[in-house]
Amino acid sequence: MVRIRGRIGDWPVDLTVELDPQDWAQLTAAVPVAAQSTAAATPQTVQPDQDGQWQTVLELLRRAGRVEGPQLLAQLAALAGGEVAGKRLLVRLRHCEQVRMETGPDAPVYCWVEQS
Repeated sequence: MVRIRGRIGDWPVDLTVELDPQDWAQLTAAVPVAAQSTAAATPQTVQPDQDGQWQTVLELLRRAGRVEGPQLLAQLAALAGGEVAGKRLLVRLRHCEQVRMETGPDAPVYCWVEQS
């Protein structure tokens, strides 16, 4: 049995998935053992080029001061080389101390916060 708890927006989620032994065997057979051990053993670190890219992202938002989400996503996608990478940077911005998100009329607005 797998239990998933959390939130989707304002809605609480409490989901229980029950799997028979056959289902577990089928699920584990689909996941390569080497990939599991490698993924668990590899620490998640930021590569130097990604860190430079992150500094560029912060500088872009600092200079703009405020940017609506869709416009910022387009800029980040162009910078990072794709929409998926741009979305990852947006998520990272949401959790950055130097960034405040405001609710705009049509989309979230990312705002730079000066550190004192």
